[in-house]
This record gives sequence, C-alpha cells and structure tokens, in this order.
Amino acid sequence: MADTALTAPPRSPLAHAAGRLAAATRTSGGAIRLAELPFLAQVNVRLDAKGPAADAVALALGLQLPLEPDTVVRSGELTALWLGPDEWLLVGPPGTQRALEGRIRAAAGEEPVSVTDVSAQRTVLLVAGPRARDLLAHGCSLDLHPRAFGPGRCAQTALGRTQVVLVSRDEARAGFWVLVRSSFAGYLTDWLLDAATEYV
Repeated sequence: MADTALTAPPRSPLAHAAGRLAAATRTSGGAIRLAELPFLAQVNVRLDAKGPAADAVALALGLQLPLEPDTVVRSGELTALWLGPDEWLLVGPPGTQRALEGRIRAAAGEEPVSVTDVSAQRTVLLVAGPRARDLLAHGCSLDLHPRAFGPGRCAQTALGRTQVVLVSRDEARAGFWVLVRSSFAGYLTDWLLDAATEYV
C-alpha cells in the first residue's frame, strides 16, 4: 500500500507575498507594518451563552467567552472573538486546534455544542503602525477611530470589497488582525500593498 502521508511542509496562502509585505513595511519608514500570521489555530464554537456548557467551556479554556457584541477577550495566547449571540471564534497558536476542540467537547459533555476547526479557511494579516487605521480606512466603511473601534473590538465587515473579520488588538501599538478567507488573501494583500503606496 502506498504511503499517502504528506511529506511537504504546509504552505501558507501568502507565502509568495512575504517579501512584498516586508518591503512595504521597510519603505514606509515605520508608518505601517504588514505581515502574514500564518497557520493560527481557528476554532468556531456555537453554544447557548446562558446554558451550563458556556460556563464549563470557559472554565476549561481559562477564558470567558465575550457576551458583548463585537468584543474580544484574550487570555494568554488564546483569543475569543464574538461573532454572534451564540457564536465565537477562538484563535490560538499554530497546531493547537485539535487540543482546543477536545477541551471544548469534553467540557460541554452532553450539552449541545458545535465545534468546528476552520483554521484552513482563513489566514491572518497583521496591519500595524501609526498609520494602520488610515490604511484600513481606505477600504472599510467602519468608523475606525479609537473611540468607536478601540482595542478589544472586532467586526465582520468588508475591506477592499472582501469579507473579513477585523480585530483591534488590545496590546499597545499591536495594530489589527485582518482574518480573510484563504482564497481572497492574495487579492486583499495586493489591495493593501497598493493602498500602502501612500506611505512609502
């Protein structure tokens, strides 16, 4: 029987663009920073926010699922994004998706819960630097002023005509995560690089 195991290392959707992203970062003189954060674990969770599974899952993860719309909760290397009244996206370090799934399912027990590994569905672009908000505002209809979309906020929105999940990171000067479907990642990267020419 032939060995069907994968022998080649995985390739991120934007591996081909790493050099261009780094070049734009260098030539902006510190105004913007662009990079792919490849292979982050992404697990979609659906459960009753008021049911016993929510508390059990929060305890197992060491992280309370956010209940306020469009907010983010972070604990250590794990981030939970509110996507809907009964839906969250957990984002963690590469390779942790199976462990996250297992912990959630074990914690929920017999309670109804949906846990789906969507890590291969999207990649994550980092957009940071003093002009990051200005760059994103070129193609996003959200009010990105810190008073309206400050640290710890997230939104499902359009950027450059591409559906994304936009996250305002909670660390000082950490910038934004742009979670984009892998099939649109190349297009969105081209759009960002084009928009960034104003700062280079």
